[in-house]
Amino acid sequence: MNILVINAGSSSIKYQLIDMNTELPLSSGIVERIGLEMGLIKHKTFVNGSEEKTVEEFPIPDHGVGLKRVAELLTDKKVGVISEPSEIQAVGHRLVHGGETFTETVEITDEVKAKVKELFPLAPLHNPANLIGVEVAEKVFPNAKQVGVFDTAFHQSIPEKAFRYALPEKFYSELRIRKYGFHGTSHKFISEKAIEYLGNPDAKIVTIHLGNGASMAAVKGGVCVDTTMGMGPLSGLIMGTRSGDIDPAIIFYLAQQKGYSIDEISDLLNKESGMKGLTGLTDMRDVEKLQGEGDPVAVLALEMYAYRVKQYIGSYASAMNGVDAIVFTAGIGENKTSVREMVCEDMDYLGITWDEEKDKNRNGDVHEINVDGAKVKVLIIPTNEELEIAKQSLALMK
Repeated sequence: MNILVINAGSSSIKYQLIDMNTELPLSSGIVERIGLEMGLIKHKTFVNGSEEKTVEEFPIPDHGVGLKRVAELLTDKKVGVISEPSEIQAVGHRLVHGGETFTETVEITDEVKAKVKELFPLAPLHNPANLIGVEVAEKVFPNAKQVGVFDTAFHQSIPEKAFRYALPEKFYSELRIRKYGFHGTSHKFISEKAIEYLGNPDAKIVTIHLGNGASMAAVKGGVCVDTTMGMGPLSGLIMGTRSGDIDPAIIFYLAQQKGYSIDEISDLLNKESGMKGLTGLTDMRDVEKLQGEGDPVAVLALEMYAYRVKQYIGSYASAMNGVDAIVFTAGIGENKTSVREMVCEDMDYLGITWDEEKDKNRNGDVHEINVDGAKVKVLIIPTNEELEIAKQSLALMK
């Protein structure tokens, strides 16, 4: 069975076609600059272990034109991997915010689309674009089942004592203001991989997704019991351009004393803070290079970055009454040795250690980097959100 996974943004469409018999991608790519003067498609085909790339530039006025061209590339006689669009049995869509309405993967119907629209205020930058992707896919792949996989769904198991904020009751009962969490597809994927590796279905795991966006989750027996992001994706860890946790009094000070508007504060905290605010850089490779050269700004920024992660490890170990494993994933989590070292440093009280040689000599899908005999396993597990969306789509069809 072939499942196409789509992640539609406001001006882009990321896609991957997966053969579910092997769970390997047949093709992947991205449609960029939708709605601008000149659009761009970067398309990859995977055949017999080799990779073929196709790049096209042409006006892409809307998502429909972009996805239609993707369908043509997938069926192209030269670079295609299927004969016709009907060979795609399902399209799995990444939908960012499901609120309290969607706690699991669903087949997309008119009723589901209407409810997703109702949730636009909770994710105004993501849900509208995600829904456009759904509506376009329905036209381009009319014979495929359309499936919605929500970023927030994995976190809906968080108990009320952890997801509620200490605000008057009406703000929850009427406005549904609460912690929702994000990156749920990634946290679910790597926690399940970790449980399988540990051979312990009751394992207490802290998953650490470190990319430009970053979050952590406490997963006990395969069930999420807490996560760092809240009603939106701004809280928790220090990120590429997002501040993470700050004292809310800062917002009042900027508005009342310095004349900042709400929009200016939003831009500041979402787009100009985090590592960019601390160093002027958003690429962790550049920050790490400066750190190696002894740049005090970069050194401090990475110390702050790691310290925040360490704080949440301790918090979640307390919430779960222990921890059996911590798992690093995503671009920074998987690839930045210095970050893993700093996070694990001085954590021996909890049984968390780091072995430099093991970290250097990685192999396999699950890589263990703790010292031999350590109480807590420290793992690197590459995330695969596309495969997780495809697996959930397939499960819904059975």
